[in-house]
Amino acid sequence: MSENEANRENQQEQAAESAYETGSITVQKNGHFIHCLTIIGQIEGHYILPSQNKTTKYEHVIPQLVAIEESKEIDGLLIILNTVGGDVEAGLAIAELLSTMCTPTASLVLGGGHSIGVPLAVSCKRSFIVPSATMTVHPVRMNGTVLGVPQTLSYFEKMQDRIVNFVESNSKISSDDFRKLMLKTGELIMDVGTVLDGEGAVECGLIDELGGLSDALDFLNKTIVEGQECSTQ
Repeated sequence: MSENEANRENQQEQAAESAYETGSITVQKNGHFIHCLTIIGQIEGHYILPSQNKTTKYEHVIPQLVAIEESKEIDGLLIILNTVGGDVEAGLAIAELLSTMCTPTASLVLGGGHSIGVPLAVSCKRSFIVPSATMTVHPVRMNGTVLGVPQTLSYFEKMQDRIVNFVESNSKISSDDFRKLMLKTGELIMDVGTVLDGEGAVECGLIDELGGLSDALDFLNKTIVEGQECSTQ
């Protein structure tokens, strides 16, 4: 085996190991290296979730985003979302990092982008959703014992405001319209909120456009070729 073949085989093994361990992989298209990062299952924050849960750990994702932003080899980033939500602060932290990256970014919602997955979906330069995917918009919720005091309600309201302001700043939907979706009654059996399919998410301005994998990759390649200057949303 030649040295080049050995190096190529070693790179393939490393890529396969990275895909297995972190749910991410870097691929080359049209001469550009695009990193694909998946956010699936439940977003794990400050508390470790049960082993049977599919999770995305924020302490794994954040260093990857920093490395991608600093890398001279990676030209673009594709985020693939299929998440039920999870820790609000962890999800919002990842979304804030994505929204301030200079590297061209695109998000693709497959299956579902629920709860805190909504800010993650809108955080990229361009967001896509397949027609069969759904997104659930609802108020902030907390598991476990909650003290029924004014301070708790104020904390919930402030956290909800952070999410609403972020979504408004990174999508085409207004804060008033987004709050209406959050507080809508009669759609969810045991909760308030709204379930949007792919077309509905685009119509209300939450997601930029209907599309699949090829559409997201085409956007990234076009953005890379045009050499757009860094501009945070």
